Amino acid sequence: MTRTLLIPGLDGSPAPHWQAWWQASDPTALTVHQDDWADPSPEAWEAEVAGAVLQHPGAILVAHSLGCLVVARLLAQWPQLDIGGALLVAPADPRRSFRLRRFADIPRDELPAPVTVAASRNDPWMPFATAFDLADDWGAALVDLGQAGHVNADSGFGPWPEGIALRDALVRRSRVRVRPAAARAALAQRWAF
Repeated sequence: MTRTLLIPGLDGSPAPHWQAWWQASDPTALTVHQDDWADPSPEAWEAEVAGAVLQHPGAILVAHSLGCLVVARLLAQWPQLDIGGALLVAPADPRRSFRLRRFADIPRDELPAPVTVAASRNDPWMPFATAFDLADDWGAALVDLGQAGHVNADSGFGPWPEGIALRDALVRRSRVRVRPAAARAALAQRWAF
């Protein structure tokens, strides 16, 4: 069974957010908590997610909003982690809020796991063109959600079965994946004697 690790955005994802639905209804889903949802530290949050990945190797990370940047940073900095894939839903642009400023260092290189970015054309937290550019930089598949706002409860997203289908596609891809060259090189260097 492949574990789904849920990484909420700023202020968490309380009910009726789709991540809360998944946590309550999917036995594979586990929310990765952190100390301060209102004023998160990038390094501490990344450490929490890394710890969860170490406990659940091969997990699929499903992040929303600011959580997407945490996952991208983690994948870029720790390519040797055994992450089956990442679904990054409605990434947030850290320039949109003073509260996000510590997350401004967004990686722009290909990420070492299968990644799908699901973005909305009218997301107030990130223009679609920016999400498109990030997906391209990360070597990620891009899913155009149309006019879906920030893909949260305020936008009408409850259980979101389409998101589960996107996650399940990543599970299938993770079973046959080949790591990008940069990740293979980092692993080889780490284990060189």
